[in-house]
Amino acid sequence: MSNKPKIIVLDDDPTGSQTVHSCLLLMHWDVETLRIGLRDDSPIFFVLTNTRSLPPESATSVTREVCQNLKQALAAENITDFLIVSRSDSTLRGHYPIETDAIAQELGPFDAHFLLPAFFEGGRITIDSVHYLIIDGVPTPVHETEFARDSVFGYHHSYLPKYVNEKTQGRISTESVVRFVLDDIRGGSLERLLQLSGNQCAVVDGETQADLNLFAVDVLTAASQGKRFLFRSAASILTALAALPPQPIAAENMAEYVRQGKPGAFIVGSHVKKTTQQLEALLQVEGTTGIEIDVARLLDDPVNQPAKLLTEITEKTQAAHQAGKTPVVYTSRQELTFKDVKTRLDFGVKVSHLLMDIVRSLPNDIGFLISKGGITSNDVLSTGLALNSARLLGQILAGCSMVITTPEHPQFPNLPVVLFPGNVGDADALVTVYKRLTKNT
Repeated sequence: MSNKPKIIVLDDDPTGSQTVHSCLLLMHWDVETLRIGLRDDSPIFFVLTNTRSLPPESATSVTREVCQNLKQALAAENITDFLIVSRSDSTLRGHYPIETDAIAQELGPFDAHFLLPAFFEGGRITIDSVHYLIIDGVPTPVHETEFARDSVFGYHHSYLPKYVNEKTQGRISTESVVRFVLDDIRGGSLERLLQLSGNQCAVVDGETQADLNLFAVDVLTAASQGKRFLFRSAASILTALAALPPQPIAAENMAEYVRQGKPGAFIVGSHVKKTTQQLEALLQVEGTTGIEIDVARLLDDPVNQPAKLLTEITEKTQAAHQAGKTPVVYTSRQELTFKDVKTRLDFGVKVSHLLMDIVRSLPNDIGFLISKGGITSNDVLSTGLALNSARLLGQILAGCSMVITTPEHPQFPNLPVVLFPGNVGDADALVTVYKRLTKNT
């Protein structure tokens, strides 16, 4: 490790590592597990808090707990030089400012907290403090997309100072937000960074990775001169801060990790439109077998249906595997309505429990596992596979990470697992990943 600060990422779902490689993802945050992350050779590690799936009070509680344990772990390892990143969604969904407030209270004081939602591999850019999602080649302000209408994390503004004002309910005024626009970044930001104080909120543009690379150099220089910064970001700033070399095995060669050339399995939970398009394309590909879970049955009979569904799905996945096919297990696509947010989140937990029971019942000799959806992927790692940590191999597709389980795993040793965010990739992205992993079969 160089004299650069250790980058500690609290990730609200497990897809934030989608632009880096060769580092640890921690599914637990007790002091000893955090010390493993701090001692690791990589300049960066991730703590998968999964807070995006939690109600606000729980998200606050988990974030505080991680920070309190982190204080102990940093002291035990005698580390004073570190950066904290609250990694969240590149389409502005998540518990802001709840999480950055909790981190600031536990690990502060900070001179500033930065919003950097740019994620270039996913087509998210920020220009003149307006955040865009590139759809079919056209930059679209994110407040005009389906993500802004999210029933839990909806919002009305793509202009980030107004987004901050909205989310802080006026506590941080639009006018008080510091803006780093492209001209500032490309001309050098160090002088302005050194002037920040009092946990000022700053929003940062990014049109290309080179922009954030420049900004990261200035941030690290300011930090080396004693400034303390907190980041609320998507994934692309992490690439810039960590400055890693290329990943060891290229994306198109990741079939090398597949166990004995065996067929794999898909678990698809995400409900965004893009996932549904990708799923439809995948189910047309030879070698896959679609297995739908009718989740509405959990509403009709929540006591008996989970066990019945599990038995049905397990029988189908085993049969597909024995026939040399890759089962694609997916939740039914119709949008269910709920009386309030809590009921929706509680139902999501029930669906997740069923999905994780399905993961545990998969054939032990599957060659690979592909998990589609951020919250689904977190649950697959922490609950379905019961991992404390996993080593990130790199990206099998832009914005799409692959990890590997430990050789000691009791059920699935050395299993490559793809963490596929719900809103990443084109319509054929799932097909591309499937073909990359099966090219040796």
